[in-house]
Amino acid sequence: MKVHNTLGNGFQEVIYQRCLAIELGRAGLDFAREVNQTIYYDGIDVGTRRADFIVENQVIVELKAVIDLQDVHLAQAKNYLVAYNFDIGLLINFGNTSLQFKKVYNARRNPYTP
Repeated sequence: MKVHNTLGNGFQEVIYQRCLAIELGRAGLDFAREVNQTIYYDGIDVGTRRADFIVENQVIVELKAVIDLQDVHLAQAKNYLVAYNFDIGLLINFGNTSLQFKKVYNARRNPYTP
C-alpha cells in the first residue's frame, strides 16, 4: 500500500516493481524478482514465464498496472501458481486510483480453497 500511496497510479508496471522491491527489502523479506519458470505441455518444454516476485520462497506476487483487473489477470496468476507449484499468490494492481489486490490459490494443491 505504501508504494501506491506514494506514487499513485499511472506509472508502468516496472516502476511499481522496483519500488515494491525496495519495500520488501526494507521489511527484511527474502525475495527474488523476475524468476523464470519452464512451462511444459505434455512433458515437452514449450517456453518460460516470469513471476514478478517470489517472496520467502512461498508466495508468488504478480503485479499489474492496468485500469482494472480482469479475469485474464487472475487466470495468469493462478497459472503461475501451478507452474511454480506454489500454494498461494497475490495479484496486485497499481493502475487503478485505488490499490486492487486479490489472494489467489493453487486449486491443484488445495481444491477446497476459494
